[in-house]
Amino acid sequence: MAIDRRNLKVLANFCAAAADAMAFTLMRTAHSAFVKETEDFSCQIVTREGLAFANPRQFGAPWYSGIDYAPLLEMFDDYAEGDICITNDPYNGFVATHSPDIHIWKPVFHEGRIACFVVGHIHNTDVGGAVPASLSRSLNEIEQEGLRIPPVKLVEKGVLNPFIPEMIRANVRLPEQNLGDLHAQIASVNVGERKILEIVDRFGFDTFIEGVEQILDYAEAQVRQILTRVPDGDYFFADYADEDSVGGKPCRVALTLKVRGDEIVLDYTGSDPQLGSSLNMPTGGRERHPLVMVGLTYVLYTLDNSLLLNAGTLRPARAILPEGSVVNCQRPAAVGMRSLTCAMTQIVTVGAFAQALPHLMPAASPGGNAIMNIKTSGRNGRPVMASIGPVGGGGGGTPFGDGSDGAGGATGFLRNTPIEISEAEVPIRFLRYGLEPDSGAPGRHRGGLSAVMEFEVFSPETVVTARNRNRSIMPAWGVNGAKAGTVSRFLRNPGRADEVSLGNTDVINCGPGDVIRVVGPGAGGWGDPFLRDPEDVLDDVLKGAVSEESARRDYGVAIRERRVDEVETASLRAARPADPTPPVITYGAERLAFEAVWTNERYDLLTEFLATAPVGWRFFLKHRIFEAVEKFGSDIRPVADQMRGLFQEMKIRYGL
Repeated sequence: MAIDRRNLKVLANFCAAAADAMAFTLMRTAHSAFVKETEDFSCQIVTREGLAFANPRQFGAPWYSGIDYAPLLEMFDDYAEGDICITNDPYNGFVATHSPDIHIWKPVFHEGRIACFVVGHIHNTDVGGAVPASLSRSLNEIEQEGLRIPPVKLVEKGVLNPFIPEMIRANVRLPEQNLGDLHAQIASVNVGERKILEIVDRFGFDTFIEGVEQILDYAEAQVRQILTRVPDGDYFFADYADEDSVGGKPCRVALTLKVRGDEIVLDYTGSDPQLGSSLNMPTGGRERHPLVMVGLTYVLYTLDNSLLLNAGTLRPARAILPEGSVVNCQRPAAVGMRSLTCAMTQIVTVGAFAQALPHLMPAASPGGNAIMNIKTSGRNGRPVMASIGPVGGGGGGTPFGDGSDGAGGATGFLRNTPIEISEAEVPIRFLRYGLEPDSGAPGRHRGGLSAVMEFEVFSPETVVTARNRNRSIMPAWGVNGAKAGTVSRFLRNPGRADEVSLGNTDVINCGPGDVIRVVGPGAGGWGDPFLRDPEDVLDDVLKGAVSEESARRDYGVAIRERRVDEVETASLRAARPADPTPPVITYGAERLAFEAVWTNERYDLLTEFLATAPVGWRFFLKHRIFEAVEKFGSDIRPVADQMRGLFQEMKIRYGL
């Protein structure tokens, strides 16, 4: 069968349907709620060289649509029919990027020749290690983050290697859950194999191989066309995770977007050094690594939602990832919380594009979803290890409407777990699970509201983990005159005499009667809130999204007896006329205060100095320099002289 435009579209749809079937199988047969409910998994069909050309259209994590499995595929040269390989080692191929993500891949043979590979991953709720759920900001080396399986054949010529399941059983906290999910993965790739063989039989082997390459070429051409709409230039943006370690300093992710015609470079120079915590990203310096390209994929799809999402999407782009930095760490750095840093790379990508296309880009989503997990026991002593869902912010306000409430932006693909399921699996009682009023930033188009979860614990020695806690200090930014979002909150026993604010703590011990409340961060708004339609503000007030006080203060809208007081509203808005040239980005007061000291000039000098130090020293030196800068006080020397004098002192003090 010849491949023309019509047949190419048919082939692409068939392949996407095969990926859908893989995802359905995985969802329907998985044991853990984090896979079957939250949908933290991926399924792809990749070329013989490892490039993804088909993904599920509505299911799972979209971060991996452009993934390249080549580093893993190349580790074996003796594939046979019926083989399935497995790994979760972040430093072995840089495809699995933290230990809970178990990747498997299977060659699809057609009449003795490999046609493609079917692949995928799931996030296991726990893979052992120092803390329940395996991940915490406090961990500082990969060995603390649980079981790691090097690339190995899980199934060889159709026969399961019994050592792998037994190794998993011996190292994780709830082995039946992990092994159930592993068998669901095997079922998923087996379904994918069957579907692909049907497609190859329909199109023919040679036509299939040719068509797959054309699918990638078509996506590349689409992206090149989109990029011609972006003005050439260099666009810089930076953002911060609250802490680079427990009680630490802000973690900076910096990006210079370099647009030249139909090509683009994402230069992450200026990002923080490799950290002494688990926020590091193990990319191996690969210039199209999916973790640093997700934001670009989101932006491109925002600009053209007909875009095919596959590895061809990334061909016109490359990333510069400085070695020994938070976006390209070296072993043995811990990497479990790399998803928080990855969310920041997405946010800075949107922020950089907002400089180029200020009237097309949304405001910031918070990127600080807390993934809530519980290790506890039932009254019968049965151990329980479960995820009870994400708690984060909504989507940023957009040029065309409000941001989505409860989930959106960087991790909007994560579904919530219904409380009926969580209460059936875990001995807790939910007191509240919904949306937090007044949490979305005011704007002409409001930022999405954050989620709030509150539950009571009933068992002793219960451990609650809240992975990816963030935005409790620096809120998500607004665009084109809108305000920044609200910060997140994490409380034990709210409203009681023993109330404790937990900040960004992510592992806490609880006992019977303890109540946990977590409120996600709110998203940024888009446009001047005083230009929002008063009837839309009234609607927000009536449905409980915005208080009457906020309506008056933030939107200039007076509400009386469930109606807009038009006269007073006009007076309120006239007293504060709209700014004809609002700032492209509006930050919260906390970030403005931080950057009054830590300017781009100071960061550039810090980056230059740290690059000369051994990787193992950089995190330590960053903290010592931050502490010294905090003491500068009345020192009025030029910043360059201050910093260079400080660097010289450090070199002498530590013999560098």
